[in-house]
Amino acid sequence: MTEQNNFPYASRIEEVKNTIRLAIHGKDEIIDMVLCAAFAGGHILLEDIPGVGKTTLVTALAKVLDLSYKRVQFTPDVLPSDISGFTMYDKNTGEFSFREGAVYTNLFLADEINRTSPKTQSALLEVMEEGRATVDGVTRDLPKPFLVIATQNPIGASGTQKLPESQLDRFMVRLSMGYPNHESALDILKGDSHEIIREMPAIIHQEEILQIQKTVSEIHVSESLYDYAVSLTEATRNEDVFTLGLSPRGSIALLKMAKSHAFLSGRDFVIPEDFREVFLAIANHRVLLSTKAKATGSTVNTALLNAFGSCPIPRVHETH
Repeated sequence: MTEQNNFPYASRIEEVKNTIRLAIHGKDEIIDMVLCAAFAGGHILLEDIPGVGKTTLVTALAKVLDLSYKRVQFTPDVLPSDISGFTMYDKNTGEFSFREGAVYTNLFLADEINRTSPKTQSALLEVMEEGRATVDGVTRDLPKPFLVIATQNPIGASGTQKLPESQLDRFMVRLSMGYPNHESALDILKGDSHEIIREMPAIIHQEEILQIQKTVSEIHVSESLYDYAVSLTEATRNEDVFTLGLSPRGSIALLKMAKSHAFLSGRDFVIPEDFREVFLAIANHRVLLSTKAKATGSTVNTALLNAFGSCPIPRVHETH
């Protein structure tokens, strides 16, 4: 197996990135991680302060990937039925009819998911896990592809309902956009992101995304790299450092993201570098630091990088 720079979608994926960059300045790594997760079939948690471009990124993504798109601003009065739908009695026909909830779309933006009730959060997370919704005993499949991007503001806990670890685990990655650098901030001031997004073309279409997801799932992984993925997972279960480590779902997410990163890099096989590039994004919301680690001044990312570095890297020739 060799580099496949002539992948059928290579030039169009680069066009997707370049087009999103017209509205999102200086965040190439975030754009790559979002595309990685989308092509791996996973959901995304964007955790950051207001005003740094989270919604702009999601809207641009929907445009260039030709995805139907719905957004719900989560507040305490949003109900589970707003998400998954409900049945209503029609007095003209004498029958009950189904009204679709907001999740019947390709890309669902759950804005400030931590500001709604745990019951509504659970309704959404169940849909994310199953890819379908059950209302009054009837189960209906959601459109494919289906991607949830949820946002939450880490600053200010008033009126929020923190997602428990078991629900955070449903998100393939957690990303933070951060403030733009000086040059990017100038570009933002000089441009009009809303107008730019309105003019964005659809570059890759829905059925092609499904084919890309299938291709990603078939990316080759050598036996030594399966072992590497498990070792990385086990390194986060050191009780001196972590009170909660990566679950098997976390290791599956790590493997899927590594495959997707290989695909975006133009390869049909995974290398150790792919794991390094995605490790923090898939792990930083799945672990909890021990009291001992906190006392030494360690951060989650520092502890994860130490855990990653503790695992011997497989020899490159063994991965082909």
